[in-house]
Amino acid sequence: MRAAYIEELGPPEVIRWGELPPPVPEAGEVLVDVLATAVDPVDTFVRSGVFRTPLPFPFVVGRDLVGTVASPGSGFAAGETVWCNSLGHDGRQGAAAERAAVPADRLYRLPAGVRPQEAVAVFHPAATAYLALFTHGGLRDGQTVLVGGAGGNVGSALVELAACAGARVLATAAPRDHDHVRSLGATEVVDYRAGDLVERLAALAPDGVDVHVDTSGRNDLRAAVALLARRGRVVLLAGARDEAALPVGPLYMKDGSLRGFVISHATVAELAAAAEAVNERLARGGLRPRAVEYAPLSETAHAHRRVERGELHGRRVVLLP
Repeated sequence: MRAAYIEELGPPEVIRWGELPPPVPEAGEVLVDVLATAVDPVDTFVRSGVFRTPLPFPFVVGRDLVGTVASPGSGFAAGETVWCNSLGHDGRQGAAAERAAVPADRLYRLPAGVRPQEAVAVFHPAATAYLALFTHGGLRDGQTVLVGGAGGNVGSALVELAACAGARVLATAAPRDHDHVRSLGATEVVDYRAGDLVERLAALAPDGVDVHVDTSGRNDLRAAVALLARRGRVVLLAGARDEAALPVGPLYMKDGSLRGFVISHATVAELAAAAEAVNERLARGGLRPRAVEYAPLSETAHAHRRVERGELHGRRVVLLP
């Protein structure tokens, strides 16, 4: 089969496109014919070594796939349309290939009527958003959530999922993204570059913010803690190289908490809960990607370069075998 793979860690140039032996599913795995895969920032972290994880070389890159079951097994029937968003790390080969062997407990059926090549663009951002809000943020109906960087892929999913859960959503984004963010359910959207940003947000949330999630990776913890409600939660999901200062005193005086998470560490049960929520929104016509670019799988290295250069504001690259 043809695949995008690496034989060592390094820059995008280490990605090769060529023939590899097709995977042979082990017990508990399902063989899947790949229809499409998406490129995530975390894929570049794995390829470069920023995120250290066991990798069998040659290693097929990529985390997300949508495809059809090639041969029945583990409760899946041949021809079913399925998806996965947790390949490509922790010893598992990736998704950027014509075929993949997927652990059955990490494989989910795609709801009927959902376009596979479009849905694959939202699996990873939406699951990340779900885990941030509910698994780690403990968000409940009627609470206030602040989403920083709401115009991006994860930010958009955070706004939609929080609003659908009955939360009041405040968001920061560039002015060009304000209409988009409001359309997803945000109550108020503020320009993240405003000189009086913290003051404006504090005025919009006089009782404080229950869950604060910033997708930008800048992690201004002084501002985040200042905006927290009593027992509010700051959830960190970006900023692998960030070393932000934490105002410990104000945080503990509010009974506040700071929680970081990496989706690669999510348990199988947590991922399954996220997948159920994602599937429910997809079936209802939600979680539509803002913009998708399609390219052949042979352009995986180029897609990684674009991600690392920050060229894909609000857009997703979907690669087709």
